[in-house]
Amino acid sequence: MRTQVMTMEDREALTQFLKEADLTLSGLDDPGVLVWIDRAEYGAVVGSTGFELSADREHALIRSVAVHPDARRGGYGTRLAQFALDEAARQGARSAWLFSRRSGPFWQRLGFQPADREELAAALPDTHQVRLFTQTGQLEREVAWSRPLN
Repeated sequence: MRTQVMTMEDREALTQFLKEADLTLSGLDDPGVLVWIDRAEYGAVVGSTGFELSADREHALIRSVAVHPDARRGGYGTRLAQFALDEAARQGARSAWLFSRRSGPFWQRLGFQPADREELAAALPDTHQVRLFTQTGQLEREVAWSRPLN
C-alpha cells in the first residue's frame, strides 16, 4: 500500500471510512487539513492519517489516524501515525497534540503523554476539531495528548 494525499475524489470514501471508525469528520474539505490515505488493491480505503497546523505552524493537531480492522497487524497503525508526525515536523511543527479517549496506550507507545485539553485548545484554537469540540461542549469530555517533535 502506498500512502497518498487525499484528493477531493477520495473525500466520500474517506468520510465513510472515518465515520465507521468513529472519528471526527469536520474540515475534511479544508485545504488546511492534510490527510493521506491508503487504499487496498480493490480500491477501498484501509488506512488514513493526517493533521492540522496551528496558525504559527508550531503545533500540529494529529487527526484521522485510522486502520481498517482487517489491516490491524504488523505495526501498520504505528507507521501511519509516524508518517503524520514526520510530515508535521518536516513542515515546521515543534509539538504534536491529539484527542483520544480510547487509544491512549497506542499513542503513549509513540511518545505521547497526557496533556491539558485547555492547553491544547489554546495552542490550536483555529483547528476544525478544537472549534467543533468547543462549540458543542465536547471539549470537556475529551482526553488530550502531546509530545515534542524533533
